[in-house]
Order: sequence, then structure tokens, then C-alpha cells
Amino acid sequence: HLYCSTGHPCSCKRMNGSLQSWYWYKSYQCSGSTQLQDISCKPFINPLPVINLVALLLNRDISDDPFDFCERLKVSKDLCDVEVNFTLEKNADKKYRITGLTSQGSSQLPCPCDDSGTGKTVVEYFKETYRRTIRSRVPCLKVRDQEKPTTYLPMEVCEISDAKQISYLLSVACQHPMDHEKTILQTVNPYNEDPHAKEFGITFENKLTIVKGRVLPPPVLKFNDQGKVKEFLPKVGKWNMRLKQMVKGGEVNTWACINFASDITHAAAVAFCDELAVMCVISGMNFKGDPVLPLVNAKPNHVRPFLKKHYQRFMEILRPLHKELDLLIVILPDKNGTLYGDIKRICETDLGLVSQCCLAKHVLKMKPQYLTNIALKINMKV
Repeated sequence: HLYCSTGHPCSCKRMNGSLQSWYWYKSYQCSGSTQLQDISCKPFINPLPVINLVALLLNRDISDDPFDFCERLKVSKDLCDVEVNFTLEKNADKKYRITGLTSQGSSQLPCPCDDSGTGKTVVEYFKETYRRTIRSRVPCLKVRDQEKPTTYLPMEVCEISDAKQISYLLSVACQHPMDHEKTILQTVNPYNEDPHAKEFGITFENKLTIVKGRVLPPPVLKFNDQGKVKEFLPKVGKWNMRLKQMVKGGEVNTWACINFASDITHAAAVAFCDELAVMCVISGMNFKGDPVLPLVNAKPNHVRPFLKKHYQRFMEILRPLHKELDLLIVILPDKNGTLYGDIKRICETDLGLVSQCCLAKHVLKMKPQYLTNIALKINMKV
């Protein structure tokens, strides 16, 4: 689709910070005298220095403070695949595509642009080559172009090349149904004043077509006969597991838990695991109460070696008993970037483990409904 910021008076709308929402109008004729009209809305980044955009994303000033793990993951995820221009380069039209963020500050990062082989850091290279002082503790952008697969560029010397679409912000472009209808009508109504439509005697109604619909009745849910409630008819699209048990409860005889959330204390994580085990039993599962090893707290910056190391520890205990680890419970920070995907890939692909991830905010609240939902997910996996 072609998104354009000119034409219709409502086709471009400025949102918070550096964002604009651009509208695209889709109109086509069906058989008979029916016209279909719809509107698509996408958010775009306004052209601006990358350092300013990062300050907006993190909601703080970017001085010379290093980024913590969560901030680095957020910026990497939000700016992935965005094209930037290098402002100090002679060829201003050359574009680089962001692939991520470095884990080190520019003063510790060896510069791949340095062809002299002296091992200069990014700070030293830009000081000598461009006479530009770079923030020494702020991470650099990982970028690529057609000539080099990976290059490190400081944020303060890069700019967003043009208004680029950002897919992770699509939620801000969602419209209320009434607003969506109003916008469509505003677009269609001027067609009655179109000279070509008048010439052929074509007119358009100023209201949308009403289409009849029906609501299907919900199915009756069947539960285990050992529970107090054996059948249940959902009301208003809702149901819960209170006084009910799963038809076929799974078994979890060996399990463990790893906590990657720094704001969750050891005691809180243990209490959550205990409550989850109780809820699994209440819901009809055979869930053993004690883990293979006590709960482990971990830092999220070394996921792969940590998981593999502790998997070996688990198997040293289980292998002589001819058992496998049935379930690994993982507590994640609320803002975890790519951590969730990394853990799932390592557990399921590399180690062959069944894992269940839980966000820190839910671990602290320990709501019965959330525990029930997790129990249902675990039962499907085991």
C-alpha cells in the first residue's frame, strides 16, 4: 500500500513525540451498485536524530550513562530494521539499516571501520577521523549496508533517513469503531459533489449498509466427574475453573524454576511456585510439590550458557533415576525484549525442555485466575 501525507485533510496526524499517523484510503466497486470503503492507519517516525528518538523511547535524557539490560533490549527491538543516515559521511544519501544495539559502550568497543589495524575504539576513531567527541559509555548502533555486514555507529551521528514505518507502534493507530465509521463517512460523502459522478447521475447514500448478523450459542463445557461442577455453560463469553477439574490432568513429577527478574525476591518466587503447584493439583493435575533443585536467581545477559549449565545440574540428579525434567518454570522481567524468544528457542530446540514463562508483574500479584490459566497451559504442554 502507498501511504501519503498529502491529499486528504485528515491523511496525516501528529501523535506523541516523534510519531505521525498516516492514513491510506481503499475504495473499490463490487457487482451491482455497492462500493466498499475502508481506511488503514500506520504510525511513522518523523525524521530526527536517533539520540533524540532514543530519549523519547526511554523517557529520559541520554547523557553519558550506560544502558541497563532492559533499556538496551527495548531500544534494539524498537529500532530494528529502521534506516538511518550517517551525518558525518560525504555521501549523505547512503542509508544504513539498524540490526541492534551493542552491549558495550563506545569507549570499550573496537571499531570495525578502522582499517589501520591499530585496534582503536569507536571513541578514538571518531575523535581522530572526524574530530567528533562521542559519548563514551552509551552503546552504539549495529548497522549494515551492502558493503559491510556489520558496522558500529554512535547514536549522536545518525538520523532517521525519512519517515519510516514502525510496526511495533501499530497499537497507537487503532481507532474506536465509532471514530472509524465517522472517518469513512467523511471520505465517502464528498463523492456526491464529484463532477464525474454528477455527469453520470451517480449518487451515494450518506450512511453505511446494515448487515444482519447472529450470535452463536456457546458450547457446553465438560469437566472431570471428580470435580463438583461437571458441566458448565459459559455466560457473556466467560468461564473459570472454580470447583472444576480438567477432564484429563497431566503429570509433572520433576520440575525446576529459574528467576530472571531482578525485582522479584527469592521468597516471592518460591511463594509463586508453591501457589502454582497447589493450583495445578486443585485443577486435577498430578503436580509434585518439591522442585528438583531449589529456585535459582539469574541475570538475563547470559541466558544460553546459564540454561545449559543448570540443565546439566538437573540431569546429574535425574539421569541416575532414569527420569527427565518435565517442566521448567521461568520468571521474566516485564520488559524483557528478546529474552522470551531466546529462552523458548534454547529450551525447546537446543535442550528439548518444556518451559512455562511468567511475567514478574503476575508473579507479584498471584491472582487465582492467572494461576488457573497457567495451570491450563502447563496441562496442555505436559
